[in-house]
Amino acid sequence: MANEMSATLPRLGRVERKRVQIGGEGALKIEPPQEGRTIPITLRNTVPGVKLIDWGAENGELIAKSLAEHGAVLFRGFEVGGLEPFSRLIHVLGGTPEEYTYRSTPRTGLGGGVYTSTEYPADKSIPMHNENSYTRSWPLKLFFYCEVPSAEGGATPISDSARVYDRIPAEIRDRFAAKKVMYVRNYGEGVDLSWQEVFQTSDRAAVEAFCRDHGIEWEWKGDDRLRTRQVCQAVARHPKNGKMLWFNQAHLFHVTSLEPETCEAMLEAFAEEDLPRNTFYGDGTRIDPADLEAIRAVYEQEAVRFAWQKEDVILLDNMAVAHARDPYRGERKIRVGMTDPLDGSRLEQP
Repeated sequence: MANEMSATLPRLGRVERKRVQIGGEGALKIEPPQEGRTIPITLRNTVPGVKLIDWGAENGELIAKSLAEHGAVLFRGFEVGGLEPFSRLIHVLGGTPEEYTYRSTPRTGLGGGVYTSTEYPADKSIPMHNENSYTRSWPLKLFFYCEVPSAEGGATPISDSARVYDRIPAEIRDRFAAKKVMYVRNYGEGVDLSWQEVFQTSDRAAVEAFCRDHGIEWEWKGDDRLRTRQVCQAVARHPKNGKMLWFNQAHLFHVTSLEPETCEAMLEAFAEEDLPRNTFYGDGTRIDPADLEAIRAVYEQEAVRFAWQKEDVILLDNMAVAHARDPYRGERKIRVGMTDPLDGSRLEQP
């Protein structure tokens, strides 16, 4: 028997390990963006039981290419299976998740680098923005996972930051690019987030160290009140494709982003420099609200909406694509992770 096997083995030749396409040939449908739009590209699985984490591990090259070309990749028809598999998926496709530091909105950490989406009243919308573009550093990749879609509304609109840049009137765009944006935040007034929540510490020395390291001016005003100022970019050049991008949150932090009645009440209650949050040009001069309305209008013109389906995941290039949230009814659980931190000070200046 041994001699028979010895005689047979040489005829088999070298055994090669072949790459297995999980889901089988023809299981994936690649769907282009809506007509006239650049985002998102949809990778749709058509065979039941395919786990996204396994498929993603086998198809990293396709995913990276799709993200580079479009900036937004929607995975649909795959199985994710909950928070822990979603966390592992983030690791597979994006690396180690980042902590949500220097916060601007309330979120809850769910473990494994996964957070709730912004905890904001369901009947309100969240304006279009690129994550952490109110700072000088930000994650380059964002992951959104639909654990439970809302019964009504609740879309996460997205927009192409390069197209937004191109459509903003040149005189507005150039003025912002030259002057940049100053973000002024006042903590301890009982209206917005506390400084303890924003900085994730109750240690004043730790807050001061963070501010010092990130180019943020700070001023303590009494026992529990703090004012910060930071001048950040208004536009940016994408580090990989060189495209010019609209990249700031001037319109979102400005007091006029509030509903008219709320805005009026805030301006009656606070001096302009004492508002919980507000924006100015980098030199401290006021921004014309009409210019901010023009920017908001461009964002809305460029907004692309899709209805969430359970187990959907969308991967965004956070510089190339902005996102928002529509009002909704019913339970809605959209989970978020962010990876690939980028120091904006190292980018090529526009």
